[in-house]
Amino acid sequence: MDAQQVGDEAQRFVQGLVEAFGVSATTSVRRDGDEIEVVVEGNDLGLLVGPRGTTLQAIQELTRVASHRRLGDNDTRLRVDIAGYRERRREALARFANQVAAQVIADGEPKRLEPMSSADRKIVHDVLAEVDGVVTRSEGDDPQRCVVIEPANA
Repeated sequence: MDAQQVGDEAQRFVQGLVEAFGVSATTSVRRDGDEIEVVVEGNDLGLLVGPRGTTLQAIQELTRVASHRRLGDNDTRLRVDIAGYRERRREALARFANQVAAQVIADGEPKRLEPMSSADRKIVHDVLAEVDGVVTRSEGDDPQRCVVIEPANA
């Protein structure tokens, strides 16, 4: 499946969802090999992001399923970002993870973070892989799966 075709179809689908929400926004597509990101920009897009990105996650999943069903595409990695939410979320999670890691190092006690999506857990694992003195692991089952940060010598 051609990434251009998948991107165009995904953009049309997301634009339709944006219009169904009654929001004024523009959509564009960024392509990097087999990775496609549909970007939504505009004002007052909080409704499309939802609490802690839950609506954004649902829009991304709907877009992925629609792309798969309409085009038979299973190979393309498809993401949706709305008003730069993903980068802001990544930065906030990185700050939080580093704060908790510092606390774990100081106290010598493991800390269990709140349940989070697989994408958020990956951010925490990736950020803390660069921090000496702590290790991370995920435990539990979705949707209650969470990251545990432990002292490296535990």
